[in-house]
Amino acid sequence: MKKIVVLFLSIAFLVSCGSAKVVNEARKTMNGDWQLTSITYPGNAQNVKVSLLDNIPAQCLENSTWVFISNNNTGSYQPSGMDCDSNTRFFIWSVDGTNAAMGNYDLMFKPTNANHKSEMGNLGYRLNLTNLTANQMVWEQTVQFEGKPFTIRMNFNKI
Repeated sequence: MKKIVVLFLSIAFLVSCGSAKVVNEARKTMNGDWQLTSITYPGNAQNVKVSLLDNIPAQCLENSTWVFISNNNTGSYQPSGMDCDSNTRFFIWSVDGTNAAMGNYDLMFKPTNANHKSEMGNLGYRLNLTNLTANQMVWEQTVQFEGKPFTIRMNFNKI
């Protein structure tokens, strides 16, 4: 029995160390400038009107420029497009590996002011980080729409 407990604790320790390493690598990979190249809705009509991140129309986020600073987990983005508010928005972020054993990593995203102070209290966003390479990043969020799951996919390219 004692051997089983020791084995279980050893495996748990190795898994937790592995996820911490992956989270640190993800933070390093995300560091820098990115462009949100497209927003798609897999399995759903593409002509829907969607607002994201503090009620910004999706079309204003496409082709927006994002900056991730990994040494202090801050960043900014600037919406783009005709009839869009192009003021720079600020945020703090982190990669959460709580469900790493199942292969799931989440991006925790919290809007802030220019001084990186939250104006929303403890409110923020949790997005699934489904793909991250040196040049591409994909976020997904599944919400309920008309009683059915509705997936929003945001595709980024490193600039």
